[in-house]
Amino acid sequence: MKYVSPLSEVELSTLRALYKFHPLAQVRSRAHGILLSHQGFRLQEIATILFLTRQSISTFFDAWESMGLAGLYDKPKSGRPRCLSSEEETFVGEAIQQEPRSIKRVLTLLAEQSHKWISPSTLKRVLKRARLSWKRARKSLKSKRDETRFRQAQQRIEQFALRERQGDIDLRYFDEAGFTLDPYVPYAWQPEGEIIEIPAAKSSRLNVLGFMNTKNHFTSFIFEDSIDADIVVACFDEFSRNLQKKTIVIIDNATIHKSKKFKAQIGKWYQCGLLIRFLPTYSPELNLIEILWRKIKYEWMPFSAYQSLKHLNQALEHILKNFGSEYKIQFAEQKC
Repeated sequence: MKYVSPLSEVELSTLRALYKFHPLAQVRSRAHGILLSHQGFRLQEIATILFLTRQSISTFFDAWESMGLAGLYDKPKSGRPRCLSSEEETFVGEAIQQEPRSIKRVLTLLAEQSHKWISPSTLKRVLKRARLSWKRARKSLKSKRDETRFRQAQQRIEQFALRERQGDIDLRYFDEAGFTLDPYVPYAWQPEGEIIEIPAAKSSRLNVLGFMNTKNHFTSFIFEDSIDADIVVACFDEFSRNLQKKTIVIIDNATIHKSKKFKAQIGKWYQCGLLIRFLPTYSPELNLIEILWRKIKYEWMPFSAYQSLKHLNQALEHILKNFGSEYKIQFAEQKC
């Protein structure tokens, strides 16, 4: 059994005061532990009371025996103190919200405020401690849309998704996307001092039209020609011939989709079991096929695809053919 040496009245009085009033939690805890040992509590009992390990209790007992009151305090830790105080770090956080793209501007504001000059790398560490990260900003159309109509459409799509999970319908998202030899350059891990260079060239455009659902089923059509209403109608005609069940297609308000030729066919497709549901304007996030286009352009398309239009076509066909097996998207379940 391990106990501290008997305590004098002065030590008892001091330890009681430390246990009750010291601002540091670890000092209060250690003073409490020594008092418990003096009262006859065993090491394991003290560890249980203080939510510590036996080894931790034994260690500060040894420090008490060898150094007295000084043994209750942690030794000064190695390392340089932080360059900025908590108030200055708060100022930096507020400044970066006003100048989110310019570290130099924030450094200048900090110097004007506190007369401290720190390096950009130090500022980046401060920002990371504040849980900020350098990443791509997103374009948004939220300010232009009708929020009431957006919420209503969102609720309708959630209801359609529920019916799809119940097996009543097939819910598809339709859109067009273009691919050229002018690449969408993503971020990539690269050796220090080296840069990955991706070939870039002007080229004709490969247009993909597709019907996608959240089960990673995808029906696609690729064209090198410009897309007009006749082509879109032809794709819908072909898709409507192979329906397995009642199908709802979510579609945006592109000019082609609102053309007279396209609208004239909606009744015919309805007779085939295909229903068209238009999204409110400026609501691209409700069309989940947009996720697929981003995945292809920024993640799945290999750099080698940009060597020639032939390579681009082959890579694109490979991705589209293997979507659902080699290439998958984990969609979050939509809830009503």
